[in-house]
Amino acid sequence: MKPSISSTSERSVKRSRDDAKSRSTALLACGVAAGPLYLVIGLVEAFTRPGFDIRRHDLSLLSNGSLGWIQIGNFLLTGSLVILAAIGMKRAVLSGRRRTWGPLLIGIYGVGLIGAGFFAADPAYGFPPGTPADAHAVSWHGLMHIVSGAFGFLSLIAACFVFARRFTATQHTGLAVYSVATGVLFLAGFVGIASGSGNGWTILGFWIALILAWAWICFMAARLISELSRGSQAADLRPHAEEVAL
Repeated sequence: MKPSISSTSERSVKRSRDDAKSRSTALLACGVAAGPLYLVIGLVEAFTRPGFDIRRHDLSLLSNGSLGWIQIGNFLLTGSLVILAAIGMKRAVLSGRRRTWGPLLIGIYGVGLIGAGFFAADPAYGFPPGTPADAHAVSWHGLMHIVSGAFGFLSLIAACFVFARRFTATQHTGLAVYSVATGVLFLAGFVGIASGSGNGWTILGFWIALILAWAWICFMAARLISELSRGSQAADLRPHAEEVAL
């Protein structure tokens, strides 16, 4: 007995949805991996590179010296992973204006990381070894590094507030508070580091803010993966025909 056109169509739609769900899950997994990868590479370098002092130097300075390619690669790789995660978030979040703006802002953060990789920070404050302790001159590529970082950081801060509004609208108060707190703390850390004071507490405060921000991205991506696996309506996918092919 031949299968009916209806049952064949249903199987085709289900297969398309399953394929779309698998691709979205893979994209979101990039967001789960990006933060740990960024922080592990950065912290290992921070504690092993001669002359680097986590109390005085921000992570961008690791782009200098003979091993600077490691941190440059870290920026480029994790920035690419964040962009892929942002695409996954857009595919997974079904409704509302924040379906566009939240993932878009996170994607811009990824672009900022890639820009920070292409344009290396200038040597400063005695790092790498041989650099004068009071060095803080800014070259054209150093300026572009600062602009790329600021552009990305501000976009991530905005994304926290965009998602907070979404969580408030869906009555997920705890998630809304978490998103607002992350945005506020990261903004405070960014303002501190942008002041250029070089104060030890300012540098350490930014490291802490950076860890919190990456944890938020990781949590958001993991939460959407969980919703997709449960087939939640909040993270349901549009029909595959309407998806942008990757």
